[in-house]
Amino acid sequence: MSESIVPPEVRPKPAVPAKPPHVAAPSPTAPHGPSGLGGGVGVDRVPGLGHSGGGSTLLGYIGIDTIIEQMRKKTMKAGFDFNIMIVGHSGLGKSTLVNTLFKSQVSRWSSGWGGEHKIPKTVEIKAVSHVIEEGGVKMKLTVIDTPGFGDQINNENCWDPISKYINEQYEKFLKEEVNIARKKRIPDTRVHCCLYFISPTGHSLRQLDIEFMKHLSRVVNIIPVIAKSDTMTPDEKNEFKHRVRKELETYGIEYYPQNEFDDDMEDKNENDKIREAMPFAVVGSDKEFQVNSKRVLGRKTAWGVVEVENPNHCEFALLRDFLIRSHLQDLKEVTHNIHYETYRARRLNDNGDV
Repeated sequence: MSESIVPPEVRPKPAVPAKPPHVAAPSPTAPHGPSGLGGGVGVDRVPGLGHSGGGSTLLGYIGIDTIIEQMRKKTMKAGFDFNIMIVGHSGLGKSTLVNTLFKSQVSRWSSGWGGEHKIPKTVEIKAVSHVIEEGGVKMKLTVIDTPGFGDQINNENCWDPISKYINEQYEKFLKEEVNIARKKRIPDTRVHCCLYFISPTGHSLRQLDIEFMKHLSRVVNIIPVIAKSDTMTPDEKNEFKHRVRKELETYGIEYYPQNEFDDDMEDKNENDKIREAMPFAVVGSDKEFQVNSKRVLGRKTAWGVVEVENPNHCEFALLRDFLIRSHLQDLKEVTHNIHYETYRARRLNDNGDV
């Protein structure tokens, strides 16, 4: 009599943890290995597991790709700082342009610095801070104005107070950094960007423009702009822009974004387009007018309305996109990693005792 054969016990497979609904499904074309960790990849190499020549398949969702969301939440709580300096002689519309850039009354004229004040006899530094909020993101914006710059008969070394102010902010940050019991978050008053306003002469840069940018380009990110560009014809504007670029190259003046700071080919291609468009020919206005049944920011003339945000009229939209939407964080990183580090290294080499 034959013995009955007992079938082997069938064990149920372990349940695979479900992926949270807020995380997107992994892409089938996503790369394996460490380079794909941020994209919700389900395959990774684990030492000592799987076959010797291949990767190990994860049995479920771990959550490594949520690190971006974690970083976003922390930075949203902490908020952001951005400090912008505006330099140029009186009457070029510096305050108006900054108000237009951030669509807020953020300039010194909008903060109690009334029109009855006379032009100062020397260069002064006026810093005004505001907290602006958009889409739940808070940013502390500080606008540093330089009334009196270029307005005197003798403008020799008129950039010295500006250079001194920039270095003082580096020194202040350095002293906080080397403290034994330093703050958890050091207040950042360093100048991240300097908008330099060029007069729309249509001829060439003034000697003051050249000397200022030559001295300050070593310590701060300079972005040259041609103010009130609606005073020139399109041909005059293009010719003037070309002439300014040639002069900046001739005198070895580096402006942001600098060539040597391009991280890769993608950055280089993007920044090359920006460098070709600079200096931006801009128009600022905080007044609205009715054009084709739409309310637009602009300047009204006898021939019509110059629309500030119309790329056919001026390059304000290019400047705003570049300054705020694509390069704001990079401006801060270049300030910290390049300009501040240069100051810090020189300061510690000169005198170890800060």
